[in-house]
Amino acid sequence: MKALLAANSTSCCVYLAPSHFLRHNRRFLNLKELRKVDGIVIRTPRCSMDVSLGGSYNYENIPKFPRMNVRDPYKRLGISHDASEEEIREARNFLLEQYAGHERSEESIEAAYEKILMASFRERKKSKINLKSRLKKKVDESPPWVKTLISFVELPPTDIILRRLFLFAFMGAWSIMNSAESGPAFQVALSLLACIYFLNDKMKNVVRASITGFGALVVGWIAGSLLVPMIPSVLLQPTWTLELLTSLVSFVFMFLACTFLK
Repeated sequence: MKALLAANSTSCCVYLAPSHFLRHNRRFLNLKELRKVDGIVIRTPRCSMDVSLGGSYNYENIPKFPRMNVRDPYKRLGISHDASEEEIREARNFLLEQYAGHERSEESIEAAYEKILMASFRERKKSKINLKSRLKKKVDESPPWVKTLISFVELPPTDIILRRLFLFAFMGAWSIMNSAESGPAFQVALSLLACIYFLNDKMKNVVRASITGFGALVVGWIAGSLLVPMIPSVLLQPTWTLELLTSLVSFVFMFLACTFLK
């Protein structure tokens, strides 16, 4: 490690310090008083005589960023237009370190970096809008029966989806753990009540919510009765009965009904 050198005279003060030391302590130093010569950062603070005589700094030897006036932010940072976010960030940090102490250079580098970030944000936002527009166009071009089905469906917030998914997943796991002792009738009844409760919260009609919830249970039970026999027996545990597997399919249908139906 290069030793710390200090030289004092009657008119100026010069301090030399290792680059890595100053790099870790930059927040304690005035960046305008730093310049780099052969890997060593030179700090030239104001001396007492300069202060008393009203002296000022001379920053003519501080390196200046040569691409300050380049309009293209990518070319200003010296990267290609298909550079990744990590490459953009590394280029910006490298240039800020190389031209530390020159205010206009630092401002130019930061401006280019922020301009690239804003352009990337606008592109992402535009792609999301385009995706929604394409989906809406597909729906508008779909047959009438598809539009009718879609009119009964809504997409709730993510937290609601996750909470209800956890509830019905818990019911399924509970049914599997008790499969050797008893059937899943109790868990199915609780799931049906939860489904009706969630549907009534949206529909504000107990009768309609009850019919919809019971219908989801029946459709799920019928679908399970048709699908379960197709599952190879080697994939199933000996204690997993047809009633248990059918109830698991019913849980899925009740979850979909109380979560995504209007």
